Amino acid sequence: MDTEQKKRLVVLDMDSTFIQQEVIDLIARAAGVGEQVAQITERAMRGEIDFKQSLAERVKLLKDLPVETLEKVRQEIDLSQGAERMVKVLQALGHKVAIVSGGFEDVIGPLLEKIGVDYYRANSFETYKGKLTGVTRGPLIDRKAKADALKEFAARCGVPLAQTVAVGDGANDLDMMALSGLSIAFNAKPVVQAAAKAAINDGNLENVLFLMGITQEEIDSTGL
Repeated sequence: MDTEQKKRLVVLDMDSTFIQQEVIDLIARAAGVGEQVAQITERAMRGEIDFKQSLAERVKLLKDLPVETLEKVRQEIDLSQGAERMVKVLQALGHKVAIVSGGFEDVIGPLLEKIGVDYYRANSFETYKGKLTGVTRGPLIDRKAKADALKEFAARCGVPLAQTVAVGDGANDLDMMALSGLSIAFNAKPVVQAAAKAAINDGNLENVLFLMGITQEEIDSTGL
């Protein structure tokens, strides 16, 4: 395969896509506000409330949580089946992998760096004296920002939008999926299933490889 000719960028959502959980729900449970936050998350995922509004509501409930709690939460994260092998195989075949998340860099950043994804972007908590302040800092990674990140990462690695792949599960992923050459719904909400060009419903991210047209022979050639 001529990797320069066919190089692609694969951009994935993080929560309930690259990993099995919703990170903010894990943090909320640690803060004792799990039920309230999970209800807001679910409404946002169904597209019933604006992501910006839902994020502000959820983060406000986390005010005064000690920063060290975020490290404990990181230990609770489970990757989705096939996630790490998918990344390694894609990179071995000359592709790039990015994560764009409405979750929190403070929790997922170290994990993604360890795995070795090429690019990632997520929200950040504002902190003061070792505690969360109840608001975010920096640009908000919402539905539009996810699409903008896909465009930016594609330009950075010299991949045309037609050769990008976007994988997600919620309404927040719809704009980046619409921009991509191949959109894949992953264990997704009905609105996302309807909008995507392809779907994975068995929870195995290695199926991304086959939906991209990568053959078993090419996968085997990586030795992974």
